[in-house]
Amino acid sequence: MFAEPDGPILVEGPVEIVLEDGTTARSDRFMVAVCTCRRSRTYPWCDTSHRRRERAARPPEDRNR
Repeated sequence: MFAEPDGPILVEGPVEIVLEDGTTARSDRFMVAVCTCRRSRTYPWCDTSHRRRERAARPPEDRNR
């Protein structure tokens, strides 16, 4: 198991997680990212919603053309 700062917990699979409502989420993948921020649309699996959504600045225009 490996914990990312401000991110998911990486767990070697296969994985079974019992959710608060008693249902079980299963994954057969060899590595699973489990959401810790609860922003994921695919909770309990991480969908990278914890990352900030910032647009990159546009490069300056080349005026020598």
